[in-house]
Amino acid sequence: MRLPDLEGWAIFATVAEHQSFSGAAAAIGVSKATVSKAVGRLEAALGATLFHRTSRRLALSESGRALLPHARAMLAQARAAEESAHEGATALAGPVRLSAPMSYGLLHVAPVIAEFLAAHPAIEIELHLSDAIVDIVAQGFDVALRIASLPDSSLRARRLRPVAMQVVAAPAYLARHGSPAHPAALGEHRLLGYSNAPGAWLFRDAAGAEVAVRCAGPLIANSGDALLPALRAGLGMAILPDFIVAPDLATGAVVPVLTDWQLPPIALHLLTPPATLRPARVEALIAFLAERLRAPAGQFPARP
Repeated sequence: MRLPDLEGWAIFATVAEHQSFSGAAAAIGVSKATVSKAVGRLEAALGATLFHRTSRRLALSESGRALLPHARAMLAQARAAEESAHEGATALAGPVRLSAPMSYGLLHVAPVIAEFLAAHPAIEIELHLSDAIVDIVAQGFDVALRIASLPDSSLRARRLRPVAMQVVAAPAYLARHGSPAHPAALGEHRLLGYSNAPGAWLFRDAAGAEVAVRCAGPLIANSGDALLPALRAGLGMAILPDFIVAPDLATGAVVPVLTDWQLPPIALHLLTPPATLRPARVEALIAFLAERLRAPAGQFPARP
């Protein structure tokens, strides 16, 4: 039986991470020739080119991009296995990479991370904030927080809490333009859009009737927070999650619209790669986030 070239896979993942043979060699403490031979050996075994090489640039081939998540998963599993076997495996120290949505991350994740680091000063967290959907395996994240209705995948997901989406507007806007009584009437209004939202929103009433509405308006942004100034100024209506708009609803700066209709349910999920073997520091962060972020809907810290 031919064993897999685990060293070759690990070196391939490291070269991809550093986008350089010499950078990978420096990172793992071997010669550039050793790195080049390992990648060449793996390419020969696979019968596929992993990198396109020129004198100025190194880029993943199509095969390399497809295989990189597997290489990263193997490397992560091997590192976790070594850590679990070492005498200090239970020590809470070392790096953890965490991905989270931008607005939710700034408002609710960053303060929790500060608490976690105060309790575990030997752990180092790299926090990546973006509303774009990241490939946590391909991009090497240990943990990700995602607000969505999740499709089936190989990722391990834990549902932490529901997130309610609401149609809202400033009282001044409604005084000038009126309040729509039916989702179909939204097409007659100025709508402030979130670019990462679905192309059309599906509304459902208590009787089960459904209406799909495509939203477009004078402002579209890839951050829900960026819509708030225009929303408060009465420049349009918006569909926003509770964790962004709850403080403004509490003060009356905005009010809910179409309260007899519901938008599709979404939730905050904690995602991890499919591997079950994780370092103690990652398990500690997962447990901490699950405890701190599993608040009931509508209960949020005050905005800074």
